[in-house]
Amino acid sequence: MINRNFGWANVDVPLIGQGTWLIDDDDDSRAIKTLQIGLDFGMTHIDTAEMYGNGKAEGLVGQAIAGTKRENIFLASKVLPSNASYEGTIKSCKNSLKRLKTEYLDLYLIHWPSYQYPIAETMKAMEKLVSDNLVKYIGVSNFNLKELQEAEQALQNERIACDQVLYNLEYRAIEKRIVPYCTKQGIAVVGYSPFGHGNFYSPQSTKGKVLVEIANCHGRTPRQVTLNFLSMHSNVFTIPKTSYPERARENSQSVDDGDWKLTDKDIEEINRAFPVSDRDDPLEMI
Repeated sequence: MINRNFGWANVDVPLIGQGTWLIDDDDDSRAIKTLQIGLDFGMTHIDTAEMYGNGKAEGLVGQAIAGTKRENIFLASKVLPSNASYEGTIKSCKNSLKRLKTEYLDLYLIHWPSYQYPIAETMKAMEKLVSDNLVKYIGVSNFNLKELQEAEQALQNERIACDQVLYNLEYRAIEKRIVPYCTKQGIAVVGYSPFGHGNFYSPQSTKGKVLVEIANCHGRTPRQVTLNFLSMHSNVFTIPKTSYPERARENSQSVDDGDWKLTDKDIEEINRAFPVSDRDDPLEMI
């Protein structure tokens, strides 16, 4: 697994991590085993949230990481916007820490912009969590460019470490403004749902055939081609979710230190099949 610097933060994080959205709907023992296998293969960035299963996902993650040295894991969680008052943010973080059975989070994010509490109030709480050594880095999720800049301006002593956003082959709008801006500012971009929602591309579909052909040339799979492509930018990370051990291993082998690399022709074909869309972005990120 290849690691890269997480934006301005002085920490190396694997290009491919592990998401946990809907993990609470899966078999608990299998979900835990899958996370542990992912850790064994170097996917030590685990992302979760208090919203996922009303805390159940955090509990499963806590069980999964129990046998691993805490310093070897980059652990992220999120506060719900409805809990993002000053006191609510601190309370939510402490509850997440209890469920995760850890003393600190490497990264704590507000899950999406709150229209109930001012961003300055939330960021003040975030800075308090950092000063109390409960959180190392502050982040946001599902923030458009304007919202991201407002979050930056609301901080007094800390910096935004990342913006976590939707990013897959059908949804590349962040490449227009979010990725360039974050790269300039030293803010990491973490893309979630890299395989989209629902079924992945059918090998018989036009777009699926493109991925299959490229995968066959490299002795890889279409999913590995997808993750490799989505993590090419120097400032972008991705966090696929799975509850199947074999899929965790597959995801982990999407990038490595060997000669597995997409060619310029591969990239051209993917760009042709999956162009950056000019359609309106529901989060107004473009």
